[in-house]
Amino acid sequence: MKPPSRSSRRSPSNPDIASTSDGSATILQFRIWLKGLSPMVWRRVQVPATMALREFHGVLQVAMGWESVHLYQFIVHTVRYGSWELTAESPDIGFDTLKLRKRSRLHYEYDLNVPWEHEVRLEERRSAKPETHYPCCIGGDGNCPPEDSGGSESWTRQKDEALGLEMDKDLATALEFIQEIGDTRSLAILEDPDRAAVLQELLFPIKGRAALLGKPFEQRKVNERLRRGEHLTLMHQQM
Repeated sequence: MKPPSRSSRRSPSNPDIASTSDGSATILQFRIWLKGLSPMVWRRVQVPATMALREFHGVLQVAMGWESVHLYQFIVHTVRYGSWELTAESPDIGFDTLKLRKRSRLHYEYDLNVPWEHEVRLEERRSAKPETHYPCCIGGDGNCPPEDSGGSESWTRQKDEALGLEMDKDLATALEFIQEIGDTRSLAILEDPDRAAVLQELLFPIKGRAALLGKPFEQRKVNERLRRGEHLTLMHQQM
């Protein structure tokens, strides 16, 4: 969304939190990371100070790479806000009402069967930049785990297995195919049904292991999705 117009920059509940001293809209910058993972999986996002937790949930889904197919909850000042099935407080409450301070931390859980726990820290408040679309992602690193991968310990174990000895063997065999094609400067190897079948059987587990490594973080694509408003769909979606 674009920064709100000058006439709507103040919040009735807290007139100072939604605008800065120069009258421009206030933007909140958060750093989010998944707990229990090494190397760290993290994102940094900027959102309007008037955004509600429900919409922020959608932003986190897009920024992290989740698909919003599970229940979620925020824990703020010991109060739970989230999916109505949890009998939690409504996530329609805005940041301007929560009155977060700089360096405040909230807890965000996604997929409550085996929760993915996210630490969310408010880093700073700043004035909205002209011509900048908010919300936006300004940094991050680390693959998003696959949905239903069983939590941090399970996913770490799956990654270790995916990158283990069997992967080395498959890649070595694949390299032999590539070298033969390079040496002969021909794709005739693929015209041999038996050799082609071996290559197909080889590629299937390699692709399967690659899927276990999760979705790579691409900041440009995250911001394209946010500009398209995909977070507004994901904030309601649960399948």
